[in-house]
Amino acid sequence: MAATAERTTIATTGLTKRYDDIVALEEVSLELADDAIGLLGANGAGKSTLMRALLGLVEPDAGTARLLGIDAAARGLELRRRIGYMPEHECLPSWMTARDLVVHLGELRGLPRRIAVLRTSEVLFQVGLEEERLRLIGTFSTGMRQRVKLAQALVHSPELLLLDEPLNGLDPVQRRHVVELIRRLGAEGRTVLVSSHVLHEVERMAPRVVVLVNGRLVAEGETGAIRDLIRDRPRTLRIAAGGAAQALARELVGEGLASGVRIDNGALVVETGDMDALGRRLMPLARDLSATVDRVEPLGDDLESVYTYLTDHARGRGR
Repeated sequence: MAATAERTTIATTGLTKRYDDIVALEEVSLELADDAIGLLGANGAGKSTLMRALLGLVEPDAGTARLLGIDAAARGLELRRRIGYMPEHECLPSWMTARDLVVHLGELRGLPRRIAVLRTSEVLFQVGLEEERLRLIGTFSTGMRQRVKLAQALVHSPELLLLDEPLNGLDPVQRRHVVELIRRLGAEGRTVLVSSHVLHEVERMAPRVVVLVNGRLVAEGETGAIRDLIRDRPRTLRIAAGGAAQALARELVGEGLASGVRIDNGALVVETGDMDALGRRLMPLARDLSATVDRVEPLGDDLESVYTYLTDHARGRGR
């Protein structure tokens, strides 16, 4: 049965959590009611802390969190019976079989034994572990353990799913299967909050995304809009050019293709807001000037640089 948006709202106001001098969450305010939402951020950005705060597993230093209309801090145990949670960290008992563990956790969430057994068979089939259900978890690969964690999150047919890095440790075939399952769960009307540090993975699973950087909410919106924001950010290129390198630099600035150029050990370091236009004109300009272009290398394209840009963008928007 499809859940209503009102029942599936995730709402936080000023949510803050510190561990000594480390700020894990800083005044995070969200209101989400989509079928599937991606939670994007680098490792250590605060994604896992946010999920644990939503579940009432950690007490925030300030702010509030409500899921399904329930105060997470005050009624966490009641809330967790209605939510499926897949943690990122390794937490499975090696001495149990997949079947016994999922049945046990189904019962802990209020399912009668007979229903828990039936649902366990269904969800282990869904995640592709039906043939391994009687094997000890200690013999499982990392990818199989991930799928056990996903199965236990689904066993009680929760109204809301919180999935923390569900694709970690999966091979390409398993990743595709889990992505399709998560999309199907969202299409069925459940709210699914799924975290990842990889944008293209989030895009495949959720139509909307929220971005955390160092515990702060820095972007929120349609996944396509977030990708456009990242794609259109100012970029820096290092161009190893010989011959008329300085003339090439002047032409790039003169045509508006570069907002700044400097020379570093003989190479041009070019700042641009339009990578596509620069890419189209670079080689024709070099030929016209009898300059040679030996190598073009993007700078600052690592994940941390992307998130830093989003942080700066958010600060600028707030001024």
